[in-house]
Amino acid sequence: MLDYCKTILKAVSFNQKLFKKEYRKALLWLSPDEGRELKYWLRSEIIRPKMKTKTQNNERYLNSYSMSI
Repeated sequence: MLDYCKTILKAVSFNQKLFKKEYRKALLWLSPDEGRELKYWLRSEIIRPKMKTKTQNNERYLNSYSMSI
């Protein structure tokens, strides 16, 4: 069931509202241990990569801005 929830969350990660809905639903279906595992997976696979991308974009912007000065 955990793998199924991961698949669904990956598929709906483009829409924040739908993602939250599916995440809450998954937590209701899963055992507490599986819920914790899903939370850790979510942080490592979905949240951190997006944060890294935003940071890289900000660095690119700042680097291009400083070169033009």
